[in-house]
Amino acid sequence: MTKLSLQDWLNEGRLRPQKAAKTEIRQLLSVFQRDIQDSRSESISLDRRFATAYSAALTICTAALAASGYRTAGEGHHYFAVQSLAFTLGLDPDTIEKFNRFRRKRNIADYERAGTVSEGELAEMVELADDLRTRLVAWLRQNHAELAD
Repeated sequence: MTKLSLQDWLNEGRLRPQKAAKTEIRQLLSVFQRDIQDSRSESISLDRRFATAYSAALTICTAALAASGYRTAGEGHHYFAVQSLAFTLGLDPDTIEKFNRFRRKRNIADYERAGTVSEGELAEMVELADDLRTRLVAWLRQNHAELAD
């Protein structure tokens, strides 16, 4: 897909406008915290832990988009949420591609086959989610101080 802009995606119906509030960002960070903690629970399978870490990271995409005035819409919303990190947090293409590979891996683990996630993949997904949260908090403080804690 050609890298366009958030405005282009809005025009295409991939996004819709949304005004973020500090309470919404706080709630999304709370969801992230719950999910990242659950992803570290050894009482559930690696597949579920991976999916939960992925959900935590996706929540960061949602928070960054919301702070930028958007929300995903329609089919492919996970894909566009991940891709939006180039526009919001300024994430590099290699990290976005890694996240996209994890998105596909999560789909396989959730819908097609059990036992496909390794310990190493889980560790990488958790590390990526934690890194995205750190980047989001710094980005909010720098670009959207009214939404940061």
